[in-house]
Amino acid sequence: MTSYRITLLPGDGIGPEITAVARHLLDAVSARHSFSLIYDEQPIGGAAIDRSGEPLPESTLAACRSADAVLLAAIGSPRFDALPREQRPETGLLGLRSGLGLFANLRPVKIIPALIGASTLRPEVITGVDLLVVRELTGGIYFGTPKGRVEAEGRVRAFNTMVYADDEIDRIARVAFQLASERGGRLCSVDKANVLDVSQLWRDRVELIAGDFPQVELSHLYVDNAAMQLVRAPRQFDVLLTGNLFGDILSDEAAMLTGSIGMLPSASLGSAGPGLFEPVHGSAPDIAGADLANPMAMVLSAAMMLRVGLKQEAAASDLEAAVDRVLTAGYRTGDLMAEGCSLLGCAAMGEKLLAEL
Repeated sequence: MTSYRITLLPGDGIGPEITAVARHLLDAVSARHSFSLIYDEQPIGGAAIDRSGEPLPESTLAACRSADAVLLAAIGSPRFDALPREQRPETGLLGLRSGLGLFANLRPVKIIPALIGASTLRPEVITGVDLLVVRELTGGIYFGTPKGRVEAEGRVRAFNTMVYADDEIDRIARVAFQLASERGGRLCSVDKANVLDVSQLWRDRVELIAGDFPQVELSHLYVDNAAMQLVRAPRQFDVLLTGNLFGDILSDEAAMLTGSIGMLPSASLGSAGPGLFEPVHGSAPDIAGADLANPMAMVLSAAMMLRVGLKQEAAASDLEAAVDRVLTAGYRTGDLMAEGCSLLGCAAMGEKLLAEL
């Protein structure tokens, strides 16, 4: 029997609750499809700070590097907001992405018919939406230097540097073009080339790489227009290619097309080594431990891990089908609740998904 090593990172807030649900489902679906998963649970974020004083212990990073795939739930808590930035939970996540070389973040946004009523947009606007945001993850303003804060002449100034090299742009562009060639054949690159020099380089390199993918139709949008178009006519998009900052914002906006950020998975991939799979939502500390969390994005992230990270297509499809059937049957967590539906907590939703599986 084939076995895979999975590093589990439950993290903070609702993370442990949704991780428990995903693990039960993974155990069931792996048994059905005759492979096994060997788990290694490690701390990250606030949980790691509580244990060791740092958001990404070297032992956690080492465990992730030696795994076949990494499944992360969520990190972050207001308890740590007063810490210096380098000691906060979010710094652990940035360090994990950098330490694993995860430069490509994939965020699929697909409307589930049973949830059309949960969106704040009209059904005729979102019906049939099926897009993919490809976000560069290890460069741009989040990692550029110099950065910091200085005091001079009675003033305090803070600064960050948005920087991209041509090879960083080329490698993420190739990922996006390849994915577009396997989907609808349309790629929209998002930048701010009318204002930013770094965005002009981005556009120049994307147009250069386009020559290697003549089957893909390339277009460009400024980020402000892209944000507007996502809520005006989202069906126009197939694959959206963005830098780190713009992708962070636009992927969360796109997530809300579905009605809840609690429904969307993501994958972060590098040139080699394990991928990182995680729900788009945060740690939701306000409902942690209250059995109110929606575990479906975590379950769908586990499905994405099976498909993309472990090449277990049939098992991934089984998990996704279980989610679809539960939603079609009218079961909802609080974030998705609608008239005529049955309200379930996190654990009960996990049991319902397991029964469908």
